[in-house]
Amino acid sequence: MRPSSIAQLPEAIPIFPLAGVLLLPFARLPLNIFEPRYLAMVRHALATDWLIGMVQPRDAKDPASDPDVYQVACAGRLTKLEETEDGRYLIMLTGLCRFDIEAELPLRSGFRRARATWSRFADDMRRPDPDTVSRERLLPVLREYFAGHKIPVDWKNIEQLPSDQLLNTLAMQCPFDPREKQALLESPGLPERAELMISLLAMAALDRSSDADVSH
Repeated sequence: MRPSSIAQLPEAIPIFPLAGVLLLPFARLPLNIFEPRYLAMVRHALATDWLIGMVQPRDAKDPASDPDVYQVACAGRLTKLEETEDGRYLIMLTGLCRFDIEAELPLRSGFRRARATWSRFADDMRRPDPDTVSRERLLPVLREYFAGHKIPVDWKNIEQLPSDQLLNTLAMQCPFDPREKQALLESPGLPERAELMISLLAMAALDRSSDADVSH
């Protein structure tokens, strides 16, 4: 059962650092788990509260096995798991709530754990109001972005998608750099995330246009 308030969330949570990979509340993230320490992490989650925290390294190119990570992460609940014949786990995380990493705890079976503070993001437990997003401003820059990157899309589906789901999909799947993805994660709420998304899409479209002008 999905927790309904931050009072039901744990003080300690395993964290999974992945550069450029974003999880947002109510969004879904599929993952292919094969490293021994992360297989152990999944087993630990299944034996406790089914939660895993997704977080980005501060330096995407840091070669360390345990790189420094951003302070803000997002907890996901295991909502699907399949074990393959070669011993991997194919899992689905459904975003639950962001949290501040107060401190890291000792490793357990090789995977990292953190002491989590949830209070700053209590509103994440309630689905946001999609009407707070200006689709009149978002959709034109999105069309320009997709056209510039030659990405085929089904506009009928996009126009029918609720704004919160659309923003989650864009934030997680568009090839923004890790710092931009982190900024999207840390946006206080849906309206602020939408404004940042509009700016990022517009800048990406402008950069694409400038590159085309130079090449000609």
